[in-house]
Amino acid sequence: MHRKNQILRLTIEDLNNLGFGVAHSDGKTVFVADAVDGDVVDARIINVQKTYSVARTEALHLPSPYREDSFCSVRGCGGCAYRAVTYSHELSRKENNVRFAFRKAGLPDAVIMPVTATGVTCGYRNKAQYAVAVDREGKCKAGFYAPKSHRLCDAVDCPLQNTAFPPIVKTVLSFCNENDIPPYSEDGHTGLLRHIYLRVAVSGDVMLTLVVTEAPFPKQSELLSLLKEKHPEITGVYLNINAEKTNVICTDDYRHAYGDTHLHDTLSGVRLAISPASFYQVNHDAAELLYAKAASLADFKGQESILDLYSGVGSIGLSLAHLVREVIGVEIVPSATACAKKNAEENGIANADFICADAGEGEALLRAVRAKKGESYRPDAVILDPPRAGCAKELLLTLARDERVPKIVYISCNPDTLARDAAILTAEGYTMSAVYPFDLFPRTGHVESVVCLTRRLDNELRKRMN
Repeated sequence: MHRKNQILRLTIEDLNNLGFGVAHSDGKTVFVADAVDGDVVDARIINVQKTYSVARTEALHLPSPYREDSFCSVRGCGGCAYRAVTYSHELSRKENNVRFAFRKAGLPDAVIMPVTATGVTCGYRNKAQYAVAVDREGKCKAGFYAPKSHRLCDAVDCPLQNTAFPPIVKTVLSFCNENDIPPYSEDGHTGLLRHIYLRVAVSGDVMLTLVVTEAPFPKQSELLSLLKEKHPEITGVYLNINAEKTNVICTDDYRHAYGDTHLHDTLSGVRLAISPASFYQVNHDAAELLYAKAASLADFKGQESILDLYSGVGSIGLSLAHLVREVIGVEIVPSATACAKKNAEENGIANADFICADAGEGEALLRAVRAKKGESYRPDAVILDPPRAGCAKELLLTLARDERVPKIVYISCNPDTLARDAAILTAEGYTMSAVYPFDLFPRTGHVESVVCLTRRLDNELRKRMN
């Protein structure tokens, strides 16, 4: 039986997607912080559970051939699971993670392709939400919370973020500290500034959202004037009002403070207007590769009506519109739906329409679409790009059983839920293409994937498609 503070000599056998080395001792699995597969370490047990223990590395006796110096000096933030391994090994681990997810879901014969990557591992993130908290002097500090805690790690200079972000964050913090504008304190539910939320376009234009407990706030106009002067790259500023005792970063209460109301970017040849509440891929260049593969897998013939679920600002559907007869996007966030409609209009895409509805609700979703498109409407193909939780089983069965959709292109940021949902669809008669992983989140444990599921044609489907 393991004991807390016990020191064990361990050979690290694996590396999980949370960045913990995996070893075994006395018949139990041990998850070891700061260890890499191939390391031999002395590890101190810090947590003992019935079926596993957690440890941290105390001494490195034999380094793994995959180990390399970490690219980041911040300790404990937990964001970069693969901070201490070579990038080639990271990609290999991610491919294996996808393969394991499909095996676990009962699809051991799934073909998993090598991970596609841009090769850029730093500065790729076009979105950051820096938490603000109280430092030891009662001043504002910013960074990211350590895993499963509200201990803030000072990571303003996080190497994954776009280089435009740190100077803006430091300007905001300096102004607040010099003018006694207090950071939000969770303990007392006091203070003003909660988060600094930034987005950047390929052009270098930046949208800034300050998450605050009230507005207007003291010296607000002076801060906005300073930002205009020091950071002309900021083209628009919003305030998000969050006075609740909650872990949610942003509420629905966005108030435009100055400049442009939208950030404009171009993705896969489509110019997009993006509101602060809208979903948008954080890695622009890798997203273009992903969308190109989705279009290739779909192999549209030009006459399809496609239903783009979880459509966000329309980035996927609009990039495919020239390949099909029509696109109907469904998105639950009203501002994102408005952006998608605006984007279709500004790009001169006349065969795309967008509906504000819950894409996950199966029959209710189809009722909302048919209320606009007519009772006879049935999609020829569906694009799925759900959140990490994946799709509700009700939605999948509605598409597979009730609608018998011939083709489903599924994009996912979570291999486990993708594999789970693919198992449901293959059980309903769909044939799965190879699975193509893409590294949209270098150095982290996340990996995006795309797969196409095609239903074997029966007479009714042939009739519909002709």
